[in-house]
Amino acid sequence: MLRIHLTPDDLARVRIAPAPDPLAETILSLPVLQSRDRGGAGLDGWRERTRRALLPGMRPVLELAPARPDEYVPEAFLHAVTATLADSLDHTWSLARRQWTADLHATEVLRPDAPDWIRRLHAGEREWSGIVHSAVERYHAVAVAPYWSQLLAAAHADRTRRALAAADTGTGGLLASLHPEIRWDPPVLSVPCAFDTDLEPAGRGLDLVPTFFWPRPLALLDNAEPERPLVLRYPLARDLATYRAVWAAAAPPGPDGALAALLGTTRARTLQAAAAPAGTAELARRTGTSPATASHHASVLRAAGLLTTERDGSGVRHALTPMGRALLQDHALPPPSA
Repeated sequence: MLRIHLTPDDLARVRIAPAPDPLAETILSLPVLQSRDRGGAGLDGWRERTRRALLPGMRPVLELAPARPDEYVPEAFLHAVTATLADSLDHTWSLARRQWTADLHATEVLRPDAPDWIRRLHAGEREWSGIVHSAVERYHAVAVAPYWSQLLAAAHADRTRRALAAADTGTGGLLASLHPEIRWDPPVLSVPCAFDTDLEPAGRGLDLVPTFFWPRPLALLDNAEPERPLVLRYPLARDLATYRAVWAAAAPPGPDGALAALLGTTRARTLQAAAAPAGTAELARRTGTSPATASHHASVLRAAGLLTTERDGSGVRHALTPMGRALLQDHALPPPSA
């Protein structure tokens, strides 16, 4: 747990960023793309589409931020908060050498088996910065750019809602409502972290930045630039309705296109197949998959709150929950629980 000790000066400098940073979102999406354990059902459709669009030239970015939960996401690519990918990349390449050195040290500690080219990139070799620059642009074009306008709309709505709530409850109420895993016990803000440590911004303030692709709170410890505010990223999407709104532009044609854009093709078919309660074998028959595949998708949908599974004699019976039925019928989803 990271315990952030906020002074009155820090609380006076709490700021909500107007939108996520396009470069940070691009980099943070990479571990989510490479692991189904991150992000839940709301990212399955995006993950399916993006994997189909990957090209060989994008391989460096996949190695830059891999899937294992103990891997280090390079902070050098997460510092900018600008409106365009080009501006954020320019900011990254212009970081002071001490910042790259600090980032390399963290990489060597947490990723001792990182590819050698990552060390050469941090050492300032222009060849590798050019390769990574190009790979990031290509990956961003297929993984993030198609959804950016909807993502900005979701961020704007979230910011407006939080600003209005802060007007009623104050800064403390804002901090307490950021995310279920963030705890505000004045004057300490506790955030999940790989390490158990304390941090004192000492008047630098706190920048709250929404993130769409990273599913948990993420504090950016910018020790190389101690004058900057502490950056705390909080998840923007906490319910399937938000994911659905962002993926809407990617919906393929057809009556089930929007559902497939959200959940992925096979998972959308599994949800549709459960409109009439059925056992696993029947779900497999209706979706044209194996019982093992149908069981796996039913488990994911159950974890997302869209299906229930009950014992039925020697087998089981899968049925839609009210939220699953509302999603299937394209009704408004109920709001997330407090």
